[in-house]
Amino acid sequence: MDSTRRRPRQPTHCRLFRHRDDIWDDDFVDVWIDSFHDHRRAYEFVVNPLGLQGDGLATDNNEDFSFDTVWYSRGQINQQGWVAWFAIPFKSLRFTKAPVQTWGITLQREIHRANEKSFWPYTTRREEGIISQNGEIRGMENISPGRNMQFIPYGLFRSFRGLDLRDPNVPGFNSRAAKFDGGLDSKFILKDSLVLDTTIEPDFSQVESDEPQVTVSQRFEVFFPEKRPFFQENSNYFDTPINLFFTRRIVHPQFGSRLTGKIGKYSLGMLLADDRSPGLLVPDNDPLANKRAYFAIGRISRDILKDSNIGLMYTDREFDGSFNRVGGVDATIRLSKTVVSRFQAVESSTQQTDGTYLAGPAFEGDISRFGHSLNADLHYRGRSDGFRTETGFDPQPDIHNEDLNVWYNFWPKKYVLRWGPQFETYRIDDHEGNRLNWGYIPEFFFEMPRQTRLTLGYAEEAELLRPRDFSVLAQNQDFLRNTKLFFFRTAPNKQIIFDIDWRWGRRINYAPPSGVDPYLARRNSVTTDLSIIPTSHLRVDNTYLWFRLGDFNDRGAAFNNHIIRSKWNYQFTPKLSARIIMQYSAVLANPAFTSLATTKNLNADFLISYLVHPGTAVYVGYNSNLQNLDHDLALDTDGNLVRTRNSFINDSRQFFVKVSYLFRF
Repeated sequence: MDSTRRRPRQPTHCRLFRHRDDIWDDDFVDVWIDSFHDHRRAYEFVVNPLGLQGDGLATDNNEDFSFDTVWYSRGQINQQGWVAWFAIPFKSLRFTKAPVQTWGITLQREIHRANEKSFWPYTTRREEGIISQNGEIRGMENISPGRNMQFIPYGLFRSFRGLDLRDPNVPGFNSRAAKFDGGLDSKFILKDSLVLDTTIEPDFSQVESDEPQVTVSQRFEVFFPEKRPFFQENSNYFDTPINLFFTRRIVHPQFGSRLTGKIGKYSLGMLLADDRSPGLLVPDNDPLANKRAYFAIGRISRDILKDSNIGLMYTDREFDGSFNRVGGVDATIRLSKTVVSRFQAVESSTQQTDGTYLAGPAFEGDISRFGHSLNADLHYRGRSDGFRTETGFDPQPDIHNEDLNVWYNFWPKKYVLRWGPQFETYRIDDHEGNRLNWGYIPEFFFEMPRQTRLTLGYAEEAELLRPRDFSVLAQNQDFLRNTKLFFFRTAPNKQIIFDIDWRWGRRINYAPPSGVDPYLARRNSVTTDLSIIPTSHLRVDNTYLWFRLGDFNDRGAAFNNHIIRSKWNYQFTPKLSARIIMQYSAVLANPAFTSLATTKNLNADFLISYLVHPGTAVYVGYNSNLQNLDHDLALDTDGNLVRTRNSFINDSRQFFVKVSYLFRF
């Protein structure tokens, strides 16, 4: 397949040779293939002007680029534009056994400097989603993916030294000069459309560290997305309105098995895995030492009506006699071309390790309208006091939450590509009738050429804290907070991508000094990203994050949180690359205004990758971390490690070599 763009007066925008699946800031051509022709899921195959690849699995609500398969591509820049060439083996796709096949297909071209997306067939914003508007490939006869089995064994050598805190009263170090490990990933295609993936002793040494986020003085757990390939692939089979399966809950698996696919109108997802982390984080003499948790996840859905489905989901986590089990029903109903409704109702049953038993229902529902101009979403979230999910991500029980979000798009003919107002309002109550939160958030946004976006916003919000949330409180206490927002992003040329997010106003200090009530503080935060692409082979991504809570009487800051991250990626060839990540993070705390400790951390991560194709690769890496800890690992009166002012110790380091090879039958 060839794709040529003819724009001789505007040179093709291709910044550099990139790592696989990292080409989204370039111009590209994207082929969507709906091999089951059900208008619900599609493969994506993406090529940039240099022939570099990206591939993924997509639904109308989500794109998952953790999917990797073997296919071939080339790209060539010429005077008229550029040409992309695709060769996708049937063995790399899943489809039915029908003697004559009809598939859905969409072709997409993206031109970044103009913020332009073009589709074949014509795709309208007046209908939600792309896959539901596919064109068709007809007349394919007697095709088959053939026998499809894959085995990816790997070998790992590593040398490491790390802080051992299993016994918090006797901290020390754990080290090995040389350790050899190995494991196996496998994939089996069953009945042409079901995929059985298994992993034994999986290793994720080459996976990039998390992007920086503010985690200090947060009331609820902060969400970090999954980056491990085994858990990313085909994860959309487990997606439901309530997040019942957050794969990062499986921290240190020894084995895992996943079955996903589609038979007729039924989509299936099942996963079994263990997690050794609960038994590895306690001293050897602890009764839980070397014990592991077990996860079982199951979901089945059936297509109904047009572009709608109804499903069942069940999750279970078992550990040393305790359990958390959740089951329920969900549905997605397309009411019209522009209106979609989703809902889910589940019940949980939890036996905790201390013998406490909890149970209760949870509900989630929304109705969304997506159009060329008017867009709206009405959302409801309900959680009983006894609802828990230990396999998912749902940090706030005992709530009723209503949320309305409306935005309108204006489409000028000059200068501004799109602009409009957006308004959100919400309210959260508990089951005792207490209003926990309410707020309204008006914004204006402007989109311009060269990926330029400007957003101005304001949030007025109230929050109620209860004695059950903070034991230091004698009674319920209400706080009125606000936030002003300024966001700007632009890519003025092929070498620079820049954005800044600045927020300021009033915010609660959730980490006051011991014995002091939480209080309102002056908040300032800035997150800025600067990507520099000086050559076609080098990309440098820089992030600076600053978060400050200050006293309203100008007596000083409760804390300043600084995070500086710089990632350098050099792509020698499409197969060979080197990556360096350096990150400094610090919480500079004032004990007069916060219970937080001053912490400083410096991390360096180096990786050389030689990726022949997905599954066949060589990785050589080194990671080192420094913290401001006492050299003798002394403890303070509260049993915490003593922090120093400016001296550091190396609390972890690792060197590794990992080799894997794909056998495909």
